[in-house]
Amino acid sequence: MVNSNDKLLGQMKATATQGGSSRFLSQPPPASWTGPESARGGEVRRVLVIDDNPAIHRDFQKLLCPDSGAASDLDALDAAIFGAPAATARTTFQVDGACQGQEGFDKVRRMQRSGQPYALMFVDMRMPPGWDGIETIERIWCECPDVEAVICSAYSDYSWHDVIRRLKRPELRLLTKPFESKDVLELAWSLTSRWLRRSSSVRR
Repeated sequence: MVNSNDKLLGQMKATATQGGSSRFLSQPPPASWTGPESARGGEVRRVLVIDDNPAIHRDFQKLLCPDSGAASDLDALDAAIFGAPAATARTTFQVDGACQGQEGFDKVRRMQRSGQPYALMFVDMRMPPGWDGIETIERIWCECPDVEAVICSAYSDYSWHDVIRRLKRPELRLLTKPFESKDVLELAWSLTSRWLRRSSSVRR
């Protein structure tokens, strides 16, 4: 049996590199995806993907918001192994998309003001003709400094030293294209968890 993440890894590599360049699709990404567990009262971690390639948005959706059938299978497996009823509440990701830096900035600010802030954003480095990833993160952090960020790039437009010096965040993370699915999952879980811990301590 082929693991679904292994299948996705091949899809993500094919999407990110075709003849040495990104493959762009004409259809815009849906505004938002949410994993199936949110309807059952689970914790929602809000993630924003800012990338001008709609196929990349779909890759993140497939990885962070698996279909309800897969979630039900996991619940059944838990019950079979541990003799416990299926989970009634799970952690789930809500994945929103923006195709340009300005659009991403507007979404972050709007969600912040509505009291539903993003915990994490994955930001592409190159998004012509608008802001690049560095300017996008810089502007967003001026308004919403708490949101976690990952830069996604297949190019070396800036040295990592220059990026850190400009953004003044040594903890900033880089995700190199083509992505490894395990790296996306690890970053999504670890950085949204860090955001939740920080938010919880502020509320106390």
